[in-house]
Amino acid sequence: MGMAAPIYYTAEMVRALPDDGTRYEVVHGELLVTPAPRWLHQEVIRRLTTRLSAYLEVERAGHLVLSPADISWGPDTLVQPDLFVVPLEQARTLDWTRITQLLLVVEVLSPSSRRADRFTKRLEYQRQQVPLYWIVDADERQVEVWTPDDTFPRFERERLVWQPAGTGSPFVLDLAELFKPI
Repeated sequence: MGMAAPIYYTAEMVRALPDDGTRYEVVHGELLVTPAPRWLHQEVIRRLTTRLSAYLEVERAGHLVLSPADISWGPDTLVQPDLFVVPLEQARTLDWTRITQLLLVVEVLSPSSRRADRFTKRLEYQRQQVPLYWIVDADERQVEVWTPDDTFPRFERERLVWQPAGTGSPFVLDLAELFKPI
């Protein structure tokens, strides 16, 4: 008995999938399917959203967006980062097709997303020259920090620091605060 040939997915094919609460993404034709996230995932996202939003209200270095989102860099790539910051001029268009530059991408690991977040999507974010990519591992209480030229991540266990171009002060987040119990 032969194996079925894998389907090469396009962004349009993914957009046509049912809205069933599952996150569907595609990177260079590879379909990535992620079920609803765990509570811990959502709590970390909430805390990051609160802190990053407050920072960007003061510094105005970009606009914070939460998934679901449709960021596409071609016909066979569509990603939905958990959180990301886009330049204000692109955010003001209110048009997903005009969001092409991401200043910061944050993915919070889930058991079902580890491979995609650490490899498939990370390589695409690097290829797209996303200046800073954080992979938050709440179970290990650490964050992998990636830049476009990195071969290996830097592991942060104390604090996250991000200073976008043109800002007067950096965003600083103590990881003990991010991972504290509810």
